[in-house]
Amino acid sequence: MRIVLASNNQGKLAELRTMFAPLGLELIAQGELGICEADEPFHTFVENALAKARHAATESGLPALADDAGLCVDAFGGLPGVDTAFYATQFGYEKGDGNNVRALLEQMQNLSNRRAAMVSTLVAVRSAQDPEPLIAVGRVSGEISREPVGSNGFGFDPVMYIPQFGQTFAQLPVAVKNVNSHRGRAALAMLQLMRERWLNEIGI
Repeated sequence: MRIVLASNNQGKLAELRTMFAPLGLELIAQGELGICEADEPFHTFVENALAKARHAATESGLPALADDAGLCVDAFGGLPGVDTAFYATQFGYEKGDGNNVRALLEQMQNLSNRRAAMVSTLVAVRSAQDPEPLIAVGRVSGEISREPVGSNGFGFDPVMYIPQFGQTFAQLPVAVKNVNSHRGRAALAMLQLMRERWLNEIGI
């Protein structure tokens, strides 16, 4: 079964392809089909993910999967949230993972409350007008470290310290991170939903 991934983020694509492989699902990045990125005008992960999934399904004629994820920092009232990818641009830096981490550490340098959560919302639709989208959410709580540690992963992984492991996400082996990350938890929930709602109905 071919599903369009409504993202051109290579990190997300690699992670999700690995996670969805057990179901025999082939994820195709929307960029490979010449589909441009959808607008994300909303303030919640689920609304933006649904908009991206419907856009990819409209343009491709295939089922689509979209992920909207971000960092929610307690001291910032849950922000940057849906604006996580563009966080650095608020402070005069160019968009990019390294600059996002730099800007975050600068803004938090004098803060003692370093609690934060990584949140991932996955939305899947069978068609652009699917009235029953599948929605799965994964969330991992932790703390923002004082400096980047580790070389695995992407985004804020080097500063997202997970007390359960005593390490940042970027220090964890890929297989361990994939199971325990916000996206990994959302993907496991989505896989279960797809088995129950999609694959069983069409006899796969």
